[in-house]
Amino acid sequence: MAAGVLRNDLELSVAEHAAGEHLRSIRVIAGDLDGARGIFDLMPTDTESDWENIAARMEAFPAALEGMRASWREGLVRGVAAPVRQALAVADQAAAWAGTTDDGFFSEFAAIATVSDALAQRLRRAARECSTALDQTSTFLRGEYARHADPNDGVGEERHAFARRRYLGMTIDAKDAYEWGWDEVARLDAEIRRVGEEILPGATPAEVRHLLDTDPARAVHGEDNLRNWLQELMDEAMAFLINNNHFDIPTSIRQCEAMISPPGGAAAMYYTGPSEDLSRPGRTWYPLNGRASVPRWGEPTTAYHEGVPGHHLQVAMAVVNSEQLSRYQRNTFVSGHGEGWALYAERLMDEFGFFSNPDYRLGYLYGQAMRAARVVIDIGLHCGFTIPAAWSWHPREAWTPELALEFLTERSSSDAEFNRSEIDRYLGWPGQAISYKLGERVWLDLREDAKRRLGAKFDLRDWHAYGLNLGNLGLDLLKSEMARYAA
Repeated sequence: MAAGVLRNDLELSVAEHAAGEHLRSIRVIAGDLDGARGIFDLMPTDTESDWENIAARMEAFPAALEGMRASWREGLVRGVAAPVRQALAVADQAAAWAGTTDDGFFSEFAAIATVSDALAQRLRRAARECSTALDQTSTFLRGEYARHADPNDGVGEERHAFARRRYLGMTIDAKDAYEWGWDEVARLDAEIRRVGEEILPGATPAEVRHLLDTDPARAVHGEDNLRNWLQELMDEAMAFLINNNHFDIPTSIRQCEAMISPPGGAAAMYYTGPSEDLSRPGRTWYPLNGRASVPRWGEPTTAYHEGVPGHHLQVAMAVVNSEQLSRYQRNTFVSGHGEGWALYAERLMDEFGFFSNPDYRLGYLYGQAMRAARVVIDIGLHCGFTIPAAWSWHPREAWTPELALEFLTERSSSDAEFNRSEIDRYLGWPGQAISYKLGERVWLDLREDAKRRLGAKFDLRDWHAYGLNLGNLGLDLLKSEMARYAA
């Protein structure tokens, strides 16, 4: 199994390098710049020695950005360019992180250090140099790069097929997945209308969303209250799963820490795993982005997805199983497996009754609907498929970013800024958006297959343990390994 994981990943990496994909890794999430900046969120900050390491990395950051710009220029020379939309969006990110003299990401980060005067001065100097490098990168992307960037947002069927293989770890037929996605959208649209009727009888889905978004009694007010509430959600989920024997969770990973993410980054909550020695716990990161309050209704399902029993159990279990899993496999991530598990985790919490509050169940359904919408939007935009003739909404029309935003907004519990950022994300990260729903479908099919084969002997806790102990792997490998469980 370990050899299969390594072989698949290296074969894909070699092919990607040959195609020059590393020369156009400019996107709003999981790109070169986002990855380099995000490292600082994970570095320990407890001791003087920790801050010396941070200072050294900050001092190296400008050279790293210079290297990125050189690679991106080489891509332009070779005719391997990122879309202009992504270049401009990443330029905005770089400018936000640069900030001004005192409020950029690195300046604010350095300001929290309680260290010697000499080290504090070194950190401040490095922070200024990082901000300057970010400003230079933003200017480069807006000017020189954008003038020569790819005007097309979609990547075409050939590149998308390759991306599907990367993010799913299996080969699929795009047309079949596209049609299945539309069926899921229709099913979830109907369920959303039904639950919305419980909340506000006679109202349209948009009117129900407006109520949930604007009712102060249905919101969490203040950063500390939000963090505490998210922590309570995950702590309660952890206790329930342990006490009801649904998962075997080692004591060392029973903490998942709720955090507020720094401004300027991703618009959605995300997860970072624990350190190899478990001294740093797994963490969820919530982006407030200047908001003083957050509507509650869509957040529980996201907390279960990113935290417990979603990404935290999956990633932290791989750390715990370090003797059984190679370091390579512990640090690899196939999105179809990982995001499929996390979406399965949301459904599991629904099955366990955690969404008995109609507000929260509607949030769960909108989360499902958004992932179903991702399937049709991602495949439609990148592969050039048209909207089905059977749909009354823009039948037979080609997808555009504007239509994608309209379609997503009707099936999202998030605000307009988030939805716009999602379209940028799908266009810059082809193939990844489909991995949630298609990965969940594989996990559900595997569970049903095990139930069918084992009958009364099926044990959910044992099945979960078997699946999680495999670590992260492509969906084809997951299918073959899970077939042994029910053999």
